[in-house]
Amino acid sequence: MRIELPQPHVNQQKILDSQSRFRVVMCGRRFGKSELSQIEIITAALMGKSVAYITPTYGLAETFFDKLKDILPFPSNSKKLQIDLPTGGMIRFFTGERLDNLRGRKFHLVVIDEASFIADLETGWTESIRPTLTDYLGRALFLSTPRGKNYFYAMFLKGLNGEQDWQSFQFSTYDNPFINKGEVDDARTQLPEVVFEQEYMANPSENAANPFGSAYIKQCVFPLSTAPVKVYGIDLAKSLDFTVITGLDQNGSVCYFERFQMDWRQTKQTILNLTRAPILMDSTGVGDPIFEDLQKDGLNVTGYKFSSATKQQLMEGLAAAIHQRKITYPDGPIVRELEIFEYQYTPHGVKYSAPSGFHDDCVMSLALAVHHLSKFKGLGKYNFA
Repeated sequence: MRIELPQPHVNQQKILDSQSRFRVVMCGRRFGKSELSQIEIITAALMGKSVAYITPTYGLAETFFDKLKDILPFPSNSKKLQIDLPTGGMIRFFTGERLDNLRGRKFHLVVIDEASFIADLETGWTESIRPTLTDYLGRALFLSTPRGKNYFYAMFLKGLNGEQDWQSFQFSTYDNPFINKGEVDDARTQLPEVVFEQEYMANPSENAANPFGSAYIKQCVFPLSTAPVKVYGIDLAKSLDFTVITGLDQNGSVCYFERFQMDWRQTKQTILNLTRAPILMDSTGVGDPIFEDLQKDGLNVTGYKFSSATKQQLMEGLAAAIHQRKITYPDGPIVRELEIFEYQYTPHGVKYSAPSGFHDDCVMSLALAVHHLSKFKGLGKYNFA
């Protein structure tokens, strides 16, 4: 029986050739972690070894299990997520959500995929994963895109610092010779710098999940402008949220800011009392009839419907404006919301939101205003005293 393994590219081969007991691979998206894992796991199991494959979630484990089932025509147990080979080798899948399930087991090889996304990796490694390697003097392979300078990054430093048994590798998406470099270049132009550096270049961010960057946010803090309003961005309150109105002057400086919780009658009157200027407002869901109501009253208002794609576009525009200091805003609620705002990289793009329990109304209002201003005049670079 012939088992077809993926053909490793030159940089994957460097990892496969390593004889170090503990290998840490910090790499960009599409470097080829899945193929590398397949080669490692299948090779070891065909040699009669016991292998554990650990992912952050059950869904990821199930996906990789299904892939291996298609490659290995041997008995498998979908309930246990286990494949048994006639050589005596065995592959068993676990998740970072339940690492205590590893207790009492022993393995020749453990592969930890997307290790930086496993909650409390330090405890999981020292109390659950590491003990399973004692009996066989087993090896471990850690693979992940970085997520800030967390414990996975601390493990990566072990190899860089020359600690015994540890070796570290760092590869960007560009280091996969099978990836179209133009596609990566295109991602560079579309994504915020902090996102691209971490997700594609494998350079861990100081602030793991913030798309703007604390230093960039601070460089744009400036007192409220006294110039006339050029455009408004309005994010309407939903449930316990706030309605936020942000006005920008022609240079991209916040010159009007209001944040409140009122009923629709009061909110509408507040908007009608604004100094006249073009408005871009959230018209998603309950915002749609409100937007239409304001249009009927003769306001120059444009609706913006939020979806995963349009929100990503909006946030990337805001991030670019902040990174290039094309806008300024006063200290206070805007800065606080920008500081806690987060992104998550998904197969469908970058998802932006405030953490659970926090508000992002100021961020959305500012982003809408920045987006609308760009329609009326190109944002240029400005220096502020």
